[in-house]
Amino acid sequence: MGRVWLADDEVLHRVVALKQVLLMGLEDVAMRTAAWACALNEARATARVNHVGVVRIYDLVEENLCPWIVMELLSGQTLQQVLNAAGPLPVGPVTRIGLCLLDVLEAAHRAGIVHRDVKPGNVHLCGGGRVVLADFGIACTTNDVTSETGEFIGSLAYVSPERLNGGAFGPASDLFSLGATLFTAVEGRAPFDRGSVPATLAAVEDTPTFLAAGPLRWVIEGLLAKDPERRMSANQAHAALRDIQRRGSQPQPAEAPQ
Repeated sequence: MGRVWLADDEVLHRVVALKQVLLMGLEDVAMRTAAWACALNEARATARVNHVGVVRIYDLVEENLCPWIVMELLSGQTLQQVLNAAGPLPVGPVTRIGLCLLDVLEAAHRAGIVHRDVKPGNVHLCGGGRVVLADFGIACTTNDVTSETGEFIGSLAYVSPERLNGGAFGPASDLFSLGATLFTAVEGRAPFDRGSVPATLAAVEDTPTFLAAGPLRWVIEGLLAKDPERRMSANQAHAALRDIQRRGSQPQPAEAPQ
């Protein structure tokens, strides 16, 4: 849906990220309208969430009939890039990432925004420990129709069952995607990705196998509850992750002598 460029802002003399919206047939009026609607939705949804964990939007401009979003340039790498290069992360760092993402999602939900595409590729691990949730390109407001209509857009391996089934969705759907993201971070593999659309869709109804999650397991399981009414809430997940973080910083009891 887009390509991001490194660019110079010649007016304000700063380096920025420039997102080009990619849609074929931009010479067609209907396609141009769709491209602008897509870009405007992303820019407005992102700008609506005032949080350090969301990329800053500077402008929305047009060049050769194509909309471009001028954004803050992020340092570091995406979580997916880190996992591809180094493998799964320890429980401690994943717990901190989870807390940061929960804060961002709570801010988005308070602003009436459902992200709908939480996944490792949209999580940026920046310099100084900053964690940013990017790409609000398919975000919607909580005032919108709360069911999928038209062509499905999203990453199947991270999408909640209610969205996949075309049912009502809301902030709880983002929490499911957060659970799938944390599973990937600590286990090194997406919980439901089976390499094909039919197999992945079927796997979402199953319970993933945990090997390395340790104390994170029950939090992730709570976030991955199939029924959104039974899914762990943001407050519950926040308290649980804080507890894991606190216990991790405490000295462990000495092993009993044999």
